[in-house]
Amino acid sequence: MDALKNLQALSWPSMSQDLDNQGYAVIERLLSPQLCQSLAGLYGNDHLFRSRVVMARHGFGSGEYRYFRYPLPDVIAELRHALYSPLVGVANRWQCAMGLEPHFPASHADFTARCHQAGQCKPTPLILRYGQNDYNCLHQDLYGDWVFPLQVVILLSEPNADFTGGEFILTEQRPRMQSRAEVVPLKQGDAGIFAVYRRPVKGTRGYYRVSMRHGVSRIRSGQRYALGILFHDAK
Repeated sequence: MDALKNLQALSWPSMSQDLDNQGYAVIERLLSPQLCQSLAGLYGNDHLFRSRVVMARHGFGSGEYRYFRYPLPDVIAELRHALYSPLVGVANRWQCAMGLEPHFPASHADFTARCHQAGQCKPTPLILRYGQNDYNCLHQDLYGDWVFPLQVVILLSEPNADFTGGEFILTEQRPRMQSRAEVVPLKQGDAGIFAVYRRPVKGTRGYYRVSMRHGVSRIRSGQRYALGILFHDAK
């Protein structure tokens, strides 16, 4: 798959630096427009998904998303494993900096086994669909005790062609400071890697923990699809 070749060619030290400095990094054009369209087209296939969530029913925002069931489609399973490998080093380094356990195993298969042993057996990769005036409230994707501290979103639609508005937003809450917001620029096929719920920031007295949330601003027109890849499973 071309996406895996693209991952191998990346400068991961530079990506790690972006993650350390700002809590996110962007892989440009990880997926081709054709593959993006193919993945968005999966949304209507009921057999591929284990559940559907209508955001307004739960106060999550407006729009909906569907979680895939196991076995995952090949391309999503491959992306999940391939992205985990270069990110686990960052994850473990962050854990050490924040004085946290656990440390994560080198392979995603081993990490998934630990999730399942803890009762987190439901797959979490998902496709999100937004229409006009839909949005996603700021949130954190925590599904159990085992949480991998990084996740990935891949935009499947083209901004200003398929939709307008719908910016991906991160907020950062540092101790005793007001929240800071960041709009992450994504184009079709771009992958945003970002902190799930907290990350270390170095201060004058060592590292401290910063709380992160993410969401999507209001869609002004059209329809927006995105693929979410989480590495931990859910209870």
